[in-house]
Amino acid sequence: MYSSVLPLIERKYPQKVQVIFRQQVQPWHPSSTLVHEAGVAVLKTDPGRFWQFSAALFDKQGEYFDVNVVNEARNATYARLAKLAASVGLDEGEIYGLLEVPDKPAEDGSLNVGNKVTNDLKLLIKVCFFAGCVGGYGKACADLVFPPCF
Repeated sequence: MYSSVLPLIERKYPQKVQVIFRQQVQPWHPSSTLVHEAGVAVLKTDPGRFWQFSAALFDKQGEYFDVNVVNEARNATYARLAKLAASVGLDEGEIYGLLEVPDKPAEDGSLNVGNKVTNDLKLLIKVCFFAGCVGGYGKACADLVFPPCF
């Protein structure tokens, strides 16, 4: 995808085709939400580095499979994801700051506060759901849009 498909589209169809990648959380894998939240944090921080981060994550995906995170605290996984984001030039502290789940109640006393990308991920899941992207195991949710819609 990163070294063949995207460059081909950019070269053959400049300004004519836009690839839209929709994140599809797989809730049956506990760490799926965490890695998708990291993608959202990257998009919020520097959208131009999303594909680099995504490629780095795919290269290291085994490190985030169920058996490799089952005994790791959630914020520790976020710290590793922030470090991975730093490997592609993002600010590790800024990414972690978006991902970290606080260990204290919110000012209003609520206990299920999520992190600073929780609501963004909820929106992405809803968009993907309504676009018909809830499919089989491992189904990527990507569309080609003609013309680009920026």
